Amino acid sequence: QVQLVESGGGLVQAGGSLRLSCAASGIIFSLVGMGWYRQAPGKQRELVATISERYIADYADSVKGRVTLSRDNDKNTLYLQMSSIRPEDTAVYYCHSEGYSLWGQGTQVTVSS
Repeated sequence: QVQLVESGGGLVQAGGSLRLSCAASGIIFSLVGMGWYRQAPGKQRELVATISERYIADYADSVKGRVTLSRDNDKNTLYLQMSSIRPEDTAVYYCHSEGYSLWGQGTQVTVSS
């Protein structure tokens, strides 16, 4: 089955840390770029970070220095390590496979101040 399944979201206090995971199945994970996007209530979906099949990562200015994107091609899994979390990071976080134009169902991150 072709799918992306996110996990790791939840309620976290401002200043805390969180790691999101995205497990891919049914795709050739190692050959495609992957990314995380997020959508806050009342706002458009926005890019958080992307990583190419050659492990080159790029970050949105709003999260640069606070998040680290990584991938494990052996496990077909994408990770987003978030630290120094802020209330404005509250959103549904979506995993995306660029090569397949595939989206996960999203995982909610809520940051309390």
